[in-house]
Amino acid sequence: MSKQANQYAPLVLAYMGDAVYEIYVRGRVLEEHPDMPAYKLHRLAVGFVKARAQRAGMKFIEPLLEEDELAAYKRGRNAKSATVPKNADLMDYRRATGFEALVGYLHLAGREDRLAEIMKYAYEHAHD
Repeated sequence: MSKQANQYAPLVLAYMGDAVYEIYVRGRVLEEHPDMPAYKLHRLAVGFVKARAQRAGMKFIEPLLEEDELAAYKRGRNAKSATVPKNADLMDYRRATGFEALVGYLHLAGREDRLAEIMKYAYEHAHD
């Protein structure tokens, strides 16, 4: 990568983080339900990646963040997006964007162990 992770725009971090977390969730859902049909796997995965679920995960994760991680989260949370999904509360959407920016930041920084820990917490607390 030509840039350091903290040099990317917050919505670029969220763009990357969205993809990284989606792959993680799909892997976990498939691992937990190996015989489930694809359309049911998809519906189950959506429950973990929607804004409300990511906001719930961040509620648990936020107190555990290091200074640089919290900064990446806040940059994503406070970023002004051109659109907001019609099925998401604005505050849930912003917190979810912050979460995705955090995931993108950790991924681009090569901090895979910490990334795995954060995604595990988010997945396990997605419905709290």
